[in-house]
Amino acid sequence: MNSYSNKEYLINLNNVDKKYGETQILKDISIKVSRGEFISLIGPSGCGKSTIFNIITGLTSKDSGEVIVNGNIGYMQQKDLLLPWKSIMDNVSLPLILKGVEKKVAYEKVKKYLPIVGLEGYEDKYPSQLSGGMKQRASFLRTFMTSEEIMLLDESFGSLDSITKGKMQKWLLEMKEKLNNTILFITHDIEEALFLSDRIYVLSDKPASIKKEITLDFHNDDKLNRLLSPELLILKDEIIKLL
Repeated sequence: MNSYSNKEYLINLNNVDKKYGETQILKDISIKVSRGEFISLIGPSGCGKSTIFNIITGLTSKDSGEVIVNGNIGYMQQKDLLLPWKSIMDNVSLPLILKGVEKKVAYEKVKKYLPIVGLEGYEDKYPSQLSGGMKQRASFLRTFMTSEEIMLLDESFGSLDSITKGKMQKWLLEMKEKLNNTILFITHDIEEALFLSDRIYVLSDKPASIKKEITLDFHNDDKLNRLLSPELLILKDEIIKLL
C-alpha cells in the first residue's frame, strides 16, 4: 500500500491484477473513491471482493497495477470480532490503546461517540449481553476508532435477520451523515447496495473484473425514498442481468 500527495481520491486502484498460484482472482480492477462517498462492491460469492479489501489495506500484495491510499483505514468484517472477555468500552478503545494512547484518554474519546452510535449506557456490558445489532454498532465504532477517515465494511450486516438488517442500514446512513466519513462497502444484497450507495461497482465472477460502474443520482438527499422508487427496480433488474 502506497500513499501519494495527490488528494483527489482517498482510494485509487488502477488496473490491479492478482493471482493465487495459477488461479487469477482479480483482472484489471480500477476503483476510485472520493472523500465522503459511499461506494459498494457487489458480485458473485468468492469472486474476489474481499481480496480487493485485503489489497487496499496491505494485508495482501497485488501482482500488478497501482494502489494509492490517502488516509488511514478501518476494516470491519462480517463477524463482529469483539473480544468476549472485554467490556464494550475496552473493545471499542482497543485500537487507540494499541496505538499507544493512554487508557484514560482513549476512554474519554470513545465516550464522546457512544451517544452518537446509540451505545451510551452499554459501555460496561460484555458482547454476550448485547443483541446482534448492538454488537455491530460496537464493532462499527471500534472500526471508526481505528480510522475516522476511511472505513471498509465487508458484509457487515450479512449475518443479521432482515428486520435488524433494515434498521442497521438506516442507522449506517445516519452515522455516515454525523461522522462525515468515507465508506467502501461489500455486499451480496442488490437492494442494500442500491439503497445505501452513491456509486456501485458490479464485479464479474472469478477472475473478478469490473462489469459496470453505476452512479445513483436519484433521491440522494433522502435515500429512504429510494426503496419504493421505480428507478431502484430498473437498476435492480439491470444488476441481476449483469450478475
